[in-house]
Amino acid sequence: MSLAVVRDLREARAPAGPDEMVALETDVLAGFVLARAAAGMADSTIAGDVVNLEQIRVWFGGPLWEMEPADADVYFGKVLRDAAKGTRLARSRALRVYFLFLEIRHKVEIHQLTGRVVECPIDEMNRPRGVGRAALRIPPSAVQVEALFAGWRQELATCRRFAPAARNYAAARLMAEVGLRVNEASHLDLPDIKWELGPFGKVHVRKGKGARGSGPRERMVPLINNAGATLRWFVQDVWSCFDDDHTRPGAPLFCSERRNGDGTAARVGNETLRSTLAAAAVRHLPDWPDRVTPHVLRHFCASQLYLGGMDLVAIQQTLGHVWVATTMNYIHVQATHIEDAWISGQQRAADRLKGLLP
Repeated sequence: MSLAVVRDLREARAPAGPDEMVALETDVLAGFVLARAAAGMADSTIAGDVVNLEQIRVWFGGPLWEMEPADADVYFGKVLRDAAKGTRLARSRALRVYFLFLEIRHKVEIHQLTGRVVECPIDEMNRPRGVGRAALRIPPSAVQVEALFAGWRQELATCRRFAPAARNYAAARLMAEVGLRVNEASHLDLPDIKWELGPFGKVHVRKGKGARGSGPRERMVPLINNAGATLRWFVQDVWSCFDDDHTRPGAPLFCSERRNGDGTAARVGNETLRSTLAAAAVRHLPDWPDRVTPHVLRHFCASQLYLGGMDLVAIQQTLGHVWVATTMNYIHVQATHIEDAWISGQQRAADRLKGLLP
């Protein structure tokens, strides 16, 4: 019995010419940009990836799908050897994401036109290693932060411009109480405060930081740790100094003195909140050696919540971290916390041995 002839039913295509290759490369890059936008990536993240891909393309001198591991060895081992670590990581990441897109969307097409099998040139042997951990940020103690806000609060009674000063004070307190990022606080709207949710009320953070440039990550943060009282005081006693329409859609929580084109209050800027916090710390926390920033208050909040008994997963959800390992980097114990924990552990061990020893 003879074997039947097997025919390939796919259409045979002639090798692609130069013009067709240029058109394909352009279409693929445009599709890559559109796919990343559809995934919710921030425009700045997409633009950064495109710039990195273009830089590699200029060096390579041909379509990136023709790169092989040996080419990546030369590029990252020689061309970028003295470049900043962040540059090397950004180029490597952009290349890996681009090749993932090629393998999912265009692998068959590229093979038909060129005979090449798409395979990422970045592998475990040449992949640039990640950056080290961020610099350790030790926040002020609870006593020091309380002294900061106590001095700042006393200023409000005599300051020349009460409304902006009270706004900056309330925003800083909110960041210290529930760990909001400065960008998250400045983008809050009045309707984002959900007084009726849960036993304390919640704030809807719409502009939470996304992981690896994935776009805003929303979350609900309970108004614990006296944050509800801070916001009630600000909304009831201060907000009307900036605007008189609480029901206006998109009305910002923390308003600026500036006005929009329609006469409504504009949104306060991040740098305003940063600079006023730093200036208040210089006045009321002169012994603190470092600059007090919103991110330092975020570390302070995480540390205080942990010392108050909140578990790591709850703190992770409050801060909006994807991984609990990130949350652990935000927790700093003060004074003799470690020593006290060791003594308590020794006492528990001794208690278990009671009655067992003669």
